[in-house]
Amino acid sequence: MNRRRATKRWLAGLGFAALGFPIGVQADTAPEWLRAAAREKLPDYPKETLAVVVLDEMQATVKENGEIETRTRRALKLLRPEARETYDHLYEYFDNETKISFLKAWTITAEGKELELKEKDASEAAFSSFELFSDKRIKYLKFPEAKPGSVVGYEVVKRQRPYLLDDVWDFQKTIPVHRSRFTLQLPPGWEFTTVWANYPEQKPQGIGANAYSWEITDSPAVEIESNMPPWLAVAGHMDVKYFPRNPALRTKTAGSWSDLGAWYSDLIVPQRAATPAIQQKVRELTAGSQDLLARIRALASFTQREIRYAAIEIGIGGLQPHAAGEVFAHKYGDCKDKATLLSAMLQEIGVPSYLVVIHTERGVVAPEFPSLRFNHAILAIVLPDAVNDPTLYAVLRDAKLGRLLFFDPTNEFVTLGNLPSYLQDNYGLVATPAGGLLLTLPLQPPSTNRLLRQASLNLNAAGYLSGEVREVRWGDPAALARAQLLEKPPAERQKVLEHFLGNSLSNFTLTGASVGNLDKYDENLTLTYKFIAEGYAKAAGNLLVVRPRVVGEKGSNLLAGKPRKYPIEFAEATRQDDDFEIALPAGYVVDELPPPVKAECPYGSYRSEAQVDGNKLHYKRTYEIRDIIVPTDKLGEVRDFFHQIAADERASAILRRAN
Repeated sequence: MNRRRATKRWLAGLGFAALGFPIGVQADTAPEWLRAAAREKLPDYPKETLAVVVLDEMQATVKENGEIETRTRRALKLLRPEARETYDHLYEYFDNETKISFLKAWTITAEGKELELKEKDASEAAFSSFELFSDKRIKYLKFPEAKPGSVVGYEVVKRQRPYLLDDVWDFQKTIPVHRSRFTLQLPPGWEFTTVWANYPEQKPQGIGANAYSWEITDSPAVEIESNMPPWLAVAGHMDVKYFPRNPALRTKTAGSWSDLGAWYSDLIVPQRAATPAIQQKVRELTAGSQDLLARIRALASFTQREIRYAAIEIGIGGLQPHAAGEVFAHKYGDCKDKATLLSAMLQEIGVPSYLVVIHTERGVVAPEFPSLRFNHAILAIVLPDAVNDPTLYAVLRDAKLGRLLFFDPTNEFVTLGNLPSYLQDNYGLVATPAGGLLLTLPLQPPSTNRLLRQASLNLNAAGYLSGEVREVRWGDPAALARAQLLEKPPAERQKVLEHFLGNSLSNFTLTGASVGNLDKYDENLTLTYKFIAEGYAKAAGNLLVVRPRVVGEKGSNLLAGKPRKYPIEFAEATRQDDDFEIALPAGYVVDELPPPVKAECPYGSYRSEAQVDGNKLHYKRTYEIRDIIVPTDKLGEVRDFFHQIAADERASAILRRAN
């Protein structure tokens, strides 16, 4: 279930050209719906628009036995040559519960030539690359002669046996959609409900016996902005839930979060039984310790570090964890497997816990629509009141379940007591036998995500700056740096630091670097690096112009250019401090200093000051983000905040050569 590392790498690695796709059979066989789409008069779009979805039609037919047949028809007009990089192919997924019964694709060129591809022309690949094995696969086709002016389209029919009777109509995309249509055919006696997101509710048209249709025209593109919420959280869509008349199928309709949590708990509980081998390991890990929190830490560390992440997801295995005994014996599993094993081990020391399903992007889960739109699983550990350690930040007290400590056994860089930043302030469904609870996980305070940077530097009369920078990181800044460094072989780790320095310095040389506690995830990460930057200070007659803020950028251009459409989402609440000391060249005195800065907004604060002490220039600043979501009506305040920071980061001190 874990999708933390899934970034559609599979798509980049398909290698369409190398696979030798068929070029298409020329024939006047394009269906009339695609020809009509090609003739459609479209609105004017901004010149940078790559393509437009002319028609996006989804026809859902629900069967009496709970199976759903979906026919999708989609037509796109390519407007710019760059569109070929993204829109010259199609991919459709299938698995053991979803079968493709029909697939055809066509191109209608600007000259009117029609080219056709059939399902036999399609190639197959794994749906993603992070699972060890999964039954999810994709069929993909590359449209022939996909170039500006061409209309490409396809029709696919799928039959699926869903575990839950709900669906989603995504009518807004990252490119404009001219016409989007959803039709629904239900068996007699069935009912449905809808929930609309990021768009006003639209009433359906009746088109037959228990048949309905919705249509939306000219949906604008979701423009991707820096630090915005995930586009799925801001795009317009309609969620639909089906209610069968057959009581035996009612279990497939999760009418509430409580129902959904109870259903998911039924999948988990049988898998949580501890084997004799697990019991023996628990005794080994907790031997000699009477402190309950220490024993919890030992078990958490084992599942986090000693159980390798590897996913095997077949059928219901995409939702149901493997048995704890299997996970322990093989020493690998995915997120829900690791959480289940830890739950089984905690049971052996008398500590109850519950699986929590969550999405790794905020805003994807809608509290008003109970569904399994989660892609990750963690654990909620029930703590007695006697366990009251101040370093346990990821704790939430619930009236029903008590004190819950949320822990992610999959992320090896985030220790017990903390949560990965992307899970904080995010909805999680706690699955218990008595029902599910949708809770908002805690947002940790800025003090838990710290960066302290201190520098001792020397400036010479030729403008060269040299010296040493020492960093101490804990919380999310440490986890991020560890991930970046550990994914590189030791010989290439200095490139991570060179990339960082390159954002602040030009014409520099990294002369030394060391990392402390890289593999000790429970301790602060330390970085030390030395450099020489040629021409850092600029000469102007008998003056030298030097920027006191040497490295590290807090200013942002998030609000530069045209007005934003969407909120800002910061990565985490954080506090970061810089303390730079620059020894001045002999014979120079400070003629002018940048003024101190005090910037405030409801979401953060910033303080900086430059001072002179003898022949040394001191620059100190503190940057703090307290809240992570900035709604659109507050963007003006944040714009002023970051403008002040950016101006301070560019500000210079003036040094004058004394007589």
